[in-house]
Amino acid sequence: MKVTHGTISTIVTSVAVLILVAALPSAIHDTIETGRVYLISRQFLEEMPQRFTGPGRFRFVLQALVAILFGCRSGLADARMGLPPYLYGLLMDDQHRKELIRSGWSAIRNLVAMGIVLDAVAQLLIYQQGHPGAALLVGPTLICIPYAVSRAVTNRVARRMLSRSGM
Repeated sequence: MKVTHGTISTIVTSVAVLILVAALPSAIHDTIETGRVYLISRQFLEEMPQRFTGPGRFRFVLQALVAILFGCRSGLADARMGLPPYLYGLLMDDQHRKELIRSGWSAIRNLVAMGIVLDAVAQLLIYQQGHPGAALLVGPTLICIPYAVSRAVTNRVARRMLSRSGM
């Protein structure tokens, strides 16, 4: 059996979904027991620094670095195709918005899924329980923001360099 990129993406995404579904009963029990939703609680904000100093802290650097590299690669491709800078295109360019969303999602789909998985695992190591809402927020945020910014900046720089060289 030949393993393709699509197969790997499907497996990684499925693992992320399974982890979130498995953590859901615990989160519901915690909400019923404490009367608060973890993601919008003071406890979530107070525990946020522990994510950066506890087990798995290297993932924040690694995930952001990989997201930046993917963003740079996509930004160069956007500049070659004459597409607008990524963030501007998402917000203002109706003509290219769908294409930009599709290409962005395909570039970082596995990275987002791994971010969710890694955040869920870190929660289990640090707090001995899982909070699926936090994993859905923290993991993708730490990937999507560096990706989008680096893609937009790379596009602008590459377009400027291409225009100066007369291409």
